[in-house]
Amino acid sequence: MIKKELQKRILSSIILIPVSFFFIIQGSLTFVFFLSLIFLVTSLEWFRMTKNKEILRIFGLFFLFFSFFSTIYLRQYIGLNFFLFLIIICIFTDTGGYIFGKIFKGPRLTKISPKKTYSGVIGSFLSSLIFGLIYIKYFGKKSEIFLEIDPLLIILLIIFVSLVSQIGDLIISYFKRKAKLKDTGKILPGHGGFLDRIDGVIFVMPITYLCILPILINKLDFIK
Repeated sequence: MIKKELQKRILSSIILIPVSFFFIIQGSLTFVFFLSLIFLVTSLEWFRMTKNKEILRIFGLFFLFFSFFSTIYLRQYIGLNFFLFLIIICIFTDTGGYIFGKIFKGPRLTKISPKKTYSGVIGSFLSSLIFGLIYIKYFGKKSEIFLEIDPLLIILLIIFVSLVSQIGDLIISYFKRKAKLKDTGKILPGHGGFLDRIDGVIFVMPITYLCILPILINKLDFIK
């Protein structure tokens, strides 16, 4: 019997994922509008988590702004296929960690997030690798980046993005723990707040923008 919380998580995902993909595929001002709404909600959630910590609150707000700017840049100027590749890795990093953690359990990874286990970490890497490579097999031919990159580099890229996503998850969990909050919000049934769901993405996008992208551009002489 599926637990009530898991039922809510599945039902909200059925709605949230298609809606998100619709705006991602639309791009342009539609996508910017969608991200602006999420930015406002996540900013409010961050404010709630950082009461009486003005410097941390301001720093977090600037980080969120830069993260959403990076997200818009990657979608609009680097292209839909590479952007979806990053999103797919983040989704299956989260999903694989959740499923493997529930099934295999085992030792906890850290006190910061009691639900995180070593089996979940392994599941995150395996799931992101499998679905990342499947995505490239069927959609990679549409992107110049994937056509030119060595297969080994692609595998390393997937592992790196998955690692950053998991670290982002732990960082948000740390601040939730400091604020004595179970979730960053209650807007998404079964998921909590938006920061609970996009904690990995908000770190993957700016780090991709700052680190991975310049390497790819240099390697491919790829300028759009």
